[in-house]
Amino acid sequence: MIDRIRSFKWSDTHLWLADIIVGGRWGLSLAANIRQNLYMFWFDGLFASGSDNIALTYLSLYILSLGATQGQIGLMSSFSNLTAAILLMPGALLVEHIGRRKMVALVCGLCSRLALLMLVFVPILFSGSGMVWIAIGLSVTRDAFANLGYPAWVSVSSEIVPMHGRGRYFGSRNFVMGAANIAVTLGVGQMISMFVQPMGYQIAVGLAFVLGMCSTWFFSRINDLQEKLNLQQVQEKLPLRKLMQEILANRPFMTLCAVTFLWNFSLNIAGPFFNVYMVQELKFTAWMVGITAVATGVSGLLVLRHIGRLSDRFGPRRVQTWFMFVIPLLPLAWILVRNLWHVVILNTFGGVFWGAFNLATFNLLLAFIPKSQVPRYSAFFQILVTLSLALGAFVGSFMVTEWGFFAVFIASGIGRYAAAGLFAWLVRDPLPQKSEGVPVMLNE
Repeated sequence: MIDRIRSFKWSDTHLWLADIIVGGRWGLSLAANIRQNLYMFWFDGLFASGSDNIALTYLSLYILSLGATQGQIGLMSSFSNLTAAILLMPGALLVEHIGRRKMVALVCGLCSRLALLMLVFVPILFSGSGMVWIAIGLSVTRDAFANLGYPAWVSVSSEIVPMHGRGRYFGSRNFVMGAANIAVTLGVGQMISMFVQPMGYQIAVGLAFVLGMCSTWFFSRINDLQEKLNLQQVQEKLPLRKLMQEILANRPFMTLCAVTFLWNFSLNIAGPFFNVYMVQELKFTAWMVGITAVATGVSGLLVLRHIGRLSDRFGPRRVQTWFMFVIPLLPLAWILVRNLWHVVILNTFGGVFWGAFNLATFNLLLAFIPKSQVPRYSAFFQILVTLSLALGAFVGSFMVTEWGFFAVFIASGIGRYAAAGLFAWLVRDPLPQKSEGVPVMLNE
């Protein structure tokens, strides 16, 4: 042991860290400019994850502490989903019109984070009921700019990560993002409780802004290798009407969209109600709910890099199929839950299943989208996802009121199994794409 300590070199640590950041030894053999992009994108994900998790976990609680009602919080969520459906396609058109996708992603990200910063000062500058509505407006504005820049971000992401190593690289990137989420969930929650409210939440939101700006800086250091080609490509873009006809005529992509719509609709029949069930029926405290969330994150981290290698070896479609058939067991198992440890065990399995699914589904989506139409296709896909989630939550709200929690758990599980069966039956692996055109599908 002493000999190992004496032989330790900082250069060894540097090589170990570099190996993790690029997703394995395959990345170290890439060209220097590609490795540089992978490094910057990895750190971008690290800081963005910490920032977004603070907003996701504590922003609604912050606005509640300002005097908002549950109805206003629900309205804020509805407005945020609506902005996604409205702004994703204009975001794709904006990329094509300006021709600078990295710049669009940076500007939209900066505006989104400035809205977060302004939220810190709302209790200082305003009071009364108007303060709540201003805070809600800033929260929706934050989401609006994030959705507007999403197509540009996906377009950049599709170019900077080589196809043959995406599983391993995103496995490593998702690992560090999950670690950041766990640290933020535990650390920021403890910090908030140390201050008089809403000061604790103001500090947390301010920290989210700082982490977000770090993410913006790293993303700005990415060298978009196709940036100079975009202005020429804009002239070759189809008008929106013709492009929509092309998307609708792309049968493999539309099949994936239809199955994904059913999957996400089924998910959100139960999705909004798990925490509510824990609090209202199982009488869990906020600390206990936090423990269940950490269980999900930790279990996902432990297997993420291995899942990345699995995705590269067997292909994202096959990996996604496997986990689509086990994920429906999760809502059905909630019928048997009676105490905290039941949920911890259930969420431990859930973290593994969802970590694998999310990694595979993103890589599969990139393989289905023609390279010349990434912004519009990704926007169209995300619009359908948003609408399906909104519709699922609406149906779930009706069902839980009329028939209770078990009804939504069972309905969600059945719907997920239906989507998994259709995915295995109808969705096929895309052939490697040429520079342009619609991917051709293999017949199995």
